[in-house]
Amino acid sequence: MLDRAARLRQLSEADRDAIRLAQDPKFPRWLEQITATGGCAHPVHLSGSTTTLEGATGEILSHYDTRHEPGERLLVRCRNRRATVCPACSRLHAGDTYHLVRAGLLGGKNVPAAVRHRPRLFVTLTAPSFGAVHRTGETCRPRRDGGTCEHGRSLGCGAVHAPDVPLVGQPLCADCYDYTAHVLWHAHASKLWDRFVINVRRRLASSVGLVQSRFARHARLSFARVAEYQKRAAVHVHAVVRLDGPNGPGDEPPAWGTAELLADAVCASAQRVLVHTPYSPAVGELALRWGTQVDARPLRADDDGPDDDAVAAYVAKYVTKGASETGAGTDHPLTTWADIDAARVSKHVRTLMRACWRLGGLPEFEHLRLRSWTHTLGYRGHILTKSRAYSTTYAALRAERAHHMGHDDMPDAVTERHWRYVGSGHTPGAALIAAGVADDIAVLREIVREEMDRSGGSGL
Repeated sequence: MLDRAARLRQLSEADRDAIRLAQDPKFPRWLEQITATGGCAHPVHLSGSTTTLEGATGEILSHYDTRHEPGERLLVRCRNRRATVCPACSRLHAGDTYHLVRAGLLGGKNVPAAVRHRPRLFVTLTAPSFGAVHRTGETCRPRRDGGTCEHGRSLGCGAVHAPDVPLVGQPLCADCYDYTAHVLWHAHASKLWDRFVINVRRRLASSVGLVQSRFARHARLSFARVAEYQKRAAVHVHAVVRLDGPNGPGDEPPAWGTAELLADAVCASAQRVLVHTPYSPAVGELALRWGTQVDARPLRADDDGPDDDAVAAYVAKYVTKGASETGAGTDHPLTTWADIDAARVSKHVRTLMRACWRLGGLPEFEHLRLRSWTHTLGYRGHILTKSRAYSTTYAALRAERAHHMGHDDMPDAVTERHWRYVGSGHTPGAALIAAGVADDIAVLREIVREEMDRSGGSGL
């Protein structure tokens, strides 16, 4: 029979480390910290103290110091939104996103319930075509005239692809595909969105005979949008757009403000908006637009249309997706050409990365910082963006959660905090235990969700 030392040598490094942690006298407290982070995969390690004083007298009401903690440190969540980086924190982020978007649709979180009866749209804007790609269904079949591109390649492949086939989204002819325009479109996508919103306001004003500069006196346009990578590695945008009165969610829109008028303004603006790239001797000047595929679906209070909860869940799902999960990049910056060569991506995505790196070396595009955003194929915008008056904020949701957990400060108290960063991440054994904690919490959440569904409630 093997002795204890021999049995330990047969275990993996992670198992041996987990046993070491479990034998530590402070393991119960360490496990409490891991559980408090939700099983975060890459927690931040802090060292320091917090002292709460009575404001008038200076009496110490409470004091916390990490000197009594395991390793003399406190573990807090990394708060990374990407499921590929930290599943535990991404689930929390998805939940916050769901409530943020839902509040702007149905009210709650200090947003009046009357917003449900406002003109509201679920809008999808796409990138333009940069070249023919393999598609699902009939669209990938060759043309009846047997057309070919200038390089002699067929304009279709003759196959009917299922959505999960890796070939979907890849160019039919890489030599025809405009990789330069694809990258520069990504780099200007946020500016395109900003100009789109401005143009929607202008079109609404002009359609009812208002001077454009006075639109804000009559109505306010609010939105929440999320960016998603398509199979062809191009970003498109899903957005909830709402029309309020001039003072925001608590104010009724003018009588002329209808979902139909708003949809007309959205579709017209998507076709009109234009952004020019800086002139480049190597590239010229490109005129960048939205794609021709535009969808603007009214969200109606009488349930005749997409369900509000489903829209909120749809947006929340995409906000946690990392670039690597969609196959359209990586979740970490690439700092050298060798990093691009080593990235686990398709040939199409690697070519986009190389185009991004090359363009980033041109002085006329220096302000776009393309090399810093090579891992996202030049896209520099936030995954989720909202206007100020749409609904609540992530900060407010976190503060509300802290309040319910009893972490809020006492009234009339003064809190002194002294903290410093001392590390991050887990040892192999700690990572194993944290993953188990995260899985247990996920299972519990699913059980609670099923119970709420059976009882007619809702939640995330």
